[in-house]
Amino acid sequence: MNRYPVWKYAIIVIALLVGALYTLPNFFGEAPAVQVSAVKSSVKIDSTTHTRVEDALKAAGITADAITYDGNSIKARFDTTDTQLKAKDAIQKALIPDPSDPPYVVALNLLSRSPAWLTALRAEPMYLGLDLRGGVHFMLQVDMAAALDKKAESLSGDIRSSLREKNVRHSGINRNGQTIEVRFRDAQTLEAAKRIIADQFPDLQTVDAPDGIEYRLTATIKPEAARKVQELALKQNITTLHNRINELGVTEPVIQQQGLDRIVVQLPGVQDTAKAKDILGRTATLEVRLVDESTEARAAEAGSGAVPFGDERYLDRNGQAVIVKKQVILTGENLTDAQPGFDGQTQEPTVNLTLDAKGSRIFKDVTRENVGKRMAIILFEKGKGEVVTAPVIRTEIAGGRVQISGRMSTVEANDTALLLRAGSLAAPMEIIEERTIGPSLGAENISRGFHSVIWGFVAITVFMCAYYMLFGVFSAVALAVNMLMLVAVLSMLQATLTLPGIAAMALALGVAIDSNVLINERVREELRAGAAPQAAIYAGYERAWATILDSNVTTLIAGVALLAFGSGPVRGFAVVHCIGILTSMFSAVFFSRGLANLWYGRQKKLKSVSIGQIWKPDADATAVAKTN
Repeated sequence: MNRYPVWKYAIIVIALLVGALYTLPNFFGEAPAVQVSAVKSSVKIDSTTHTRVEDALKAAGITADAITYDGNSIKARFDTTDTQLKAKDAIQKALIPDPSDPPYVVALNLLSRSPAWLTALRAEPMYLGLDLRGGVHFMLQVDMAAALDKKAESLSGDIRSSLREKNVRHSGINRNGQTIEVRFRDAQTLEAAKRIIADQFPDLQTVDAPDGIEYRLTATIKPEAARKVQELALKQNITTLHNRINELGVTEPVIQQQGLDRIVVQLPGVQDTAKAKDILGRTATLEVRLVDESTEARAAEAGSGAVPFGDERYLDRNGQAVIVKKQVILTGENLTDAQPGFDGQTQEPTVNLTLDAKGSRIFKDVTRENVGKRMAIILFEKGKGEVVTAPVIRTEIAGGRVQISGRMSTVEANDTALLLRAGSLAAPMEIIEERTIGPSLGAENISRGFHSVIWGFVAITVFMCAYYMLFGVFSAVALAVNMLMLVAVLSMLQATLTLPGIAAMALALGVAIDSNVLINERVREELRAGAAPQAAIYAGYERAWATILDSNVTTLIAGVALLAFGSGPVRGFAVVHCIGILTSMFSAVFFSRGLANLWYGRQKKLKSVSIGQIWKPDADATAVAKTN
């Protein structure tokens, strides 16, 4: 009756082993480390950089416990903070010869001390959130109205250019907020303009009406197109913030969308709020210039001559010098989009640019007059310019759509489009919330949080063992397994542990032990009713299951609601809460029943069950009668 088949015990053993394996990295602590990452996405971190780091440490007589390369950064781990600081100085001298223009970020970090065999199994500890490690928190409000205004301004210029090309005369084009008004003198011209707008501007919807002796055509952005503009603006701003925050050397920054128009930025370990604000609010500019093809310029590129008068020297992504003219043809204000793609004939990776009306006219004239010459696209950030690409102009380019190609890989095309698109923010942002948490406060939060969980566990264990005897021991062991599984799942998901998450762990103890209380009391009820011990154990688990399921499902619904509609700390609480409910159902029912079956199921003539004092109603009534 009370016996598990072998496969159920196998599931329990496998779950325990997996849980112990993925919980283990959280007990090794963290070691001081130095992280090397790129300032810009155009700077590559590869095996060559790894070798340079090793050589720099070897030359300084510093031995690292481990040096790892994860594809995006190189991390060197050390035994003491003194060695960490010396290593940082040595690596900076080797990788950053010019501090005014650093290609890499060399930052202090903390890494898990987990053994290599655990790391190879992808068993890694949970991340610590801002409130446990310290750092700064920003809530940024994106001005979506400005993004739509910018789009409407671009469309108004494009409409003006299209009507001019089709020789459709109008009395004036004005933009009023997010609407575009075009006036015409006669109905025939109005109809011709409507056909052009419907054909070339699918994102616009138009309404026309008489206006005195003229006709007025009002164009507005369609709701679905407006949503797309807002989504792209938010995505571009998040991408831009990622690029900028790389300069701070933050190891696990949190940059995520919050609602429809907000971005949450959390920078663990950063205490300099002023510098963080400077990074977040920094602007980048894009310029298009012609490359000087003269003999003097070629000599300057080779390093054997001076830069000609009226020119400037910049480096491209490969470190090669490019001599460009000072005259700026276009700026990033004329660029409306940049997307990676493929050439329709050669199938080579390309970058497709979209210019506004003004940029299209200028670009058409410049490319017509400079066929066969090179044109450089330069990205300026903090006063430093870098040539993103310098293609050869093959033919006149009209229509505002430009295709850049030339021996680029798919990754390089994506990176180039990203640099061009995310060089500046798509829409203005305002900091509406700001918090700073010190590292000492974070350490205190960790200590208090874990002490509350541990002492809560001890108190529950003592009560259960005293009140339910051996079944209380079963419940306590199941509660420990629940915590083991909860931490293991959070580690496998690489979740970020926050202070509300620790509070959810403490709550999970109460939710988990509640299920065992229901089971134990149900077994007691069966024994009071005169059931045999084996039958009481069986009926206790079977009949308590429905109640446990109902209570956990309703609690889970509340947790899912918090997860879906909550934000920030509320979501952190909800994640741990929901996972804790699921693991408690496994440990409190499946695992604890396995322990009871293992202990009592093999006893054929079971006479008693160690489940504490069983108060029988008849005995209580007799005692009351005697007292009276």
